[in-house]
Amino acid sequence: MAQPIPLELPTRDPRAELQSRLQTAPVEHAEALLAAYEVLQGLHDRGVLELLRGSLGSGDKLLEIVVEAAKTPESIRGIRNFMILARILGTAEPELVEAFARSLPEALALTKAYESKPPGFWGILKKFRNRNFRRGLVLVNSMLEAFGRNLSPENPKGG
Repeated sequence: MAQPIPLELPTRDPRAELQSRLQTAPVEHAEALLAAYEVLQGLHDRGVLELLRGSLGSGDKLLEIVVEAAKTPESIRGIRNFMILARILGTAEPELVEAFARSLPEALALTKAYESKPPGFWGILKKFRNRNFRRGLVLVNSMLEAFGRNLSPENPKGG
């Protein structure tokens, strides 16, 4: 009759494995550790770590101050307005928002050019001949129409 082969596995010491990994970590991850040390030093130099340490020590008081500030009507309206703006940006096509972001600095530069001498009547009429101006005017006009519809006391739902 066959005899069973005894299976004796060496006992595993998880602490020894962790110790071994910890000893080899500085060599294997030297570049990452140096970058982390630089980040920590930068946070320390700017006082961020002191601020975090202080906020941990007075966490209850800090939380109480934040809650009291958030309970004001202005804060509640601000949070609601922020949520509405986030929803509006969520419905807008990213290309449209990107186009707006690209055109804003250009528009501000053009506006600064007119600060010294605003355009005259004929200069403004000349703008109406520009196709891009008319395209933007249609967008603003459509937005004002929809806004006016939504402000109407007869039709508060805007429909």
